[in-house]
Amino acid sequence: MIGLSSYAGVMESLINSAEEQQPSSPLDKSWSNKQESSKNQKPGVGGFVLVHAGAGYHSESKAKEYKHVCKRACQRAVDRLKAGALAVEAVAAALVELEDSPFTNAGMGSNLNLSGQIECDASIMDGKSLHYGAVGAISGIKNPVLVANRLLNEAQKGKLSAGRIPPCFLVGRGAHDWAVSHGIPPCPSEKMATKFSLSAYKRNKRKMELAEKMDTGHNQTKKRRQSSENENGSGCLDTVGAVVVDLEGNVAAAVSSGGLAMKHPGRVGQAAHYGCGCWAENACNMNTYSTAVSTSGCGEHLIRTMLAQECSAAMQSEDAHQALLEAMQNKFISSPFLASEDRVLGGVIVLRCCRCVEAQPSQNIQGILVEFLWSHTTESMCVGYMSAQDSKAKTHISRLPPGTVPGQSLAIEGGVCRLMSVAE
Repeated sequence: MIGLSSYAGVMESLINSAEEQQPSSPLDKSWSNKQESSKNQKPGVGGFVLVHAGAGYHSESKAKEYKHVCKRACQRAVDRLKAGALAVEAVAAALVELEDSPFTNAGMGSNLNLSGQIECDASIMDGKSLHYGAVGAISGIKNPVLVANRLLNEAQKGKLSAGRIPPCFLVGRGAHDWAVSHGIPPCPSEKMATKFSLSAYKRNKRKMELAEKMDTGHNQTKKRRQSSENENGSGCLDTVGAVVVDLEGNVAAAVSSGGLAMKHPGRVGQAAHYGCGCWAENACNMNTYSTAVSTSGCGEHLIRTMLAQECSAAMQSEDAHQALLEAMQNKFISSPFLASEDRVLGGVIVLRCCRCVEAQPSQNIQGILVEFLWSHTTESMCVGYMSAQDSKAKTHISRLPPGTVPGQSLAIEGGVCRLMSVAE
């Protein structure tokens, strides 16, 4: 019989600004001895999921809603894992739940662009096959991640007729038509808008019209820039995402976004770009750890630094916490590619895992050690996490330390869990 251990203890958290001296990583601490009942756990299935509802600003008045959608996304992924699904299927399920929430800027309720339309970006990556699927600036599809996932699945089938290479990244009308032709139902953009997104669009449009009426010249340019920074800065929620590991040790990652408010039609953010929105890679001869990353924040900043792939590569270091801290500081906040930016805004969720063996009398116990972290330079970031043995997900709104400056400082937190299989 094969069983799973429960999530190993409550989250061990750590928050620091980048300028302060860092204590030792919480991942170096000993395991918690607390265990939960596994009466309802199916043998041989399980895994772990970590989700985020955007890096930006999460008001206390809406904290309950953000936490609730993260819980639902975790539960959806765990349900799929318990049913025997692999990591890539579970991570897609989590993203559908995040996209369906009117409180997130992805799928339903996404930001409107300058033309008053909704254009979404999404991508997904499977750490086992290393295949990737993405859509950019797609309209009229309720769950863009399903199109990205279908692109990934179709690519895994091999070449098309006449030896053509199947696409992994489609945009605009072509992405919409491909989705419909592959059985994904269309959804009119007007049905994807919510009262909140429509009112935000009208408010932003009025601000832009007022700016247009101002005197021309330097003063107008300066005020426009300030207005843009206020609308699209750390106060704006951006991409949502998830990372998953299944009991076989496969990892997967996904992201989805409605993009910046009042963006130019056709703009594609990091959620669709390879190595920028998400990354997943199973352990191999070159890599000791399997890693999965999902990002959020200002798309242009994340694209120019390829932050997802950079954080994944950093996770091969011995100390995961220190590696992520250095990656966020050196590859993002202080990146030479963003030297002209006053504030560098973004966030990541990361998991890494490896197989471990524990000696127990008369038992052969093998399992997966999972280390998970999140970090952000925005004012806040909402996350949720859950193992297949937990009765419910845990959620948390991470905030920058008091007195620190968004875009110039960072917060980093994390925890550990282990998934055990016992062969009798």
